[in-house]
Amino acid sequence: MLNKHTDYIEILDTTLRDGEQTSGVSFATHEKMSIARFLIEELGVDRVEIASARVSTGELETVRAIAEWATAHGCLDKIEVLGFVDGEQSINWIKSAGCRVMNLLCKSSFRHVSEQLGKTPEQHIADIKNTIEKATSLNMDVNLYLEDWSNGMMHSRDYVFQLIDALRDCGIKRFMLPDTLGILTPDETSSFCSQMIKHYPEIHFDFHAHNDYDLAVANTFEAIKAGAKGVHTTINGLGERAGNTPLTSIVAVLHDQMQKKTHIKEDKIFKISKLVEMYSGIRIPNNKPIIGDNVFTQCAGVHADGDAKNNLYSNVLVPERFGRVREYALGKMSGKANIQKNLEALGIKLDETEMKKVTERIIELGDKKQLVTPEDLPYIVSDVLKNGEQEKSIKMINYSLALTYGLRPSASVKIEIDGETYEQTAVGDGQYNAFTKALWKIYTSLNKATPELIDYVISIPPGGQTDALVHATITWKFNGKVFKTHGLDADQTEAAIKATVKMLNQIEKI
Repeated sequence: MLNKHTDYIEILDTTLRDGEQTSGVSFATHEKMSIARFLIEELGVDRVEIASARVSTGELETVRAIAEWATAHGCLDKIEVLGFVDGEQSINWIKSAGCRVMNLLCKSSFRHVSEQLGKTPEQHIADIKNTIEKATSLNMDVNLYLEDWSNGMMHSRDYVFQLIDALRDCGIKRFMLPDTLGILTPDETSSFCSQMIKHYPEIHFDFHAHNDYDLAVANTFEAIKAGAKGVHTTINGLGERAGNTPLTSIVAVLHDQMQKKTHIKEDKIFKISKLVEMYSGIRIPNNKPIIGDNVFTQCAGVHADGDAKNNLYSNVLVPERFGRVREYALGKMSGKANIQKNLEALGIKLDETEMKKVTERIIELGDKKQLVTPEDLPYIVSDVLKNGEQEKSIKMINYSLALTYGLRPSASVKIEIDGETYEQTAVGDGQYNAFTKALWKIYTSLNKATPELIDYVISIPPGGQTDALVHATITWKFNGKVFKTHGLDADQTEAAIKATVKMLNQIEKI
């Protein structure tokens, strides 16, 4: 049943049909079933276009499985299949699959009729009518896609009106206006949609955008302003070429910018986006509105500070609406406020002096890597406060590590011991091994005892990303005592070196 409320916009999601036309994307039966069920039961879309007729035997079985589920759950009228003006072939295929809504694809560009079909407008219209009559005789609902409608309006507008005039009384539920090649500007979309609605105020028009010029959301916005009652979307903007209108973005625009109503449950958006990402293999860009990894992350310290002072840098797109949380990035752009927000989330309290030390360390690390993750923070705090301020009798002045193809790794080390500097070079089986060998050369020359390395573990803090800080834990034995030292850095060898310097200062006190 069509919703007549003027503030309500109907959502057709075509991820499983048009979205599957994304290069390299092919959903398995269980994946299509999972997505279809989520779209209807949890997300709340009005309609789901699940396939094109006559694609394959496997697709027929998939559509049949979804139709059986939809029938059992009383929502078969929400399941739609693309059909063609091909006599009764599409109708029979859709009927045999157990569906009852056909989205019939016809030509709304005169060039397509004359050059692709080799027919006159009158012949094509007669074929369309025959298809509609056959479908309705089998108790099927028909929506009509006006393929390449945008080009039709640009170059053969009279034919577009001729087509609609001939079909408006044929029982078509919805006339659907595709910008098939994604060529429209927002002004053109507004003008063309307004003409449709002015000429045919009684007709329910859907708008179907493509994103070739990155204007799909803007064009959909204008279509709704002009009076379109329904819009077509895909999850994550999947679709042929540059994709379709992303459901996530247009829903936010509808709700916030246009004060329109939908049945979409915003807090389910992120979950379905990640599900489709997993099934499709198409990664969501980090800066994708609403669903990207970084879109609810504040990086600048001044922004975090403003958030702490009555949310000065927040808008109505709060992450909780979409099942997400606000994050505060840690890096060279971080200020005290960013760090404080992350510490609060971890239940860690620091005084002003400690906060300053931790901030300086994060900025230092941020110069070495793009981002310090929240999972890194406890390690940084521990590294700075527990190990960073001890009295150091041994200091690392300089070191150089070399890895050359065909040669053993080498290291040059310069350290200060009790105010005196010493320098040595060595080769080893790895960069860290070469580093320790150079150190032990210095210690041997000074008749100083050296420790035994018992264990060496490199790890990424739990929950960290692939570019997270590296945590080195080294177990030593010296004078019968076994102990551990830790190092933290973006580079695993540097982390191990920091742990080693801590060890050297500890054994000086033994």
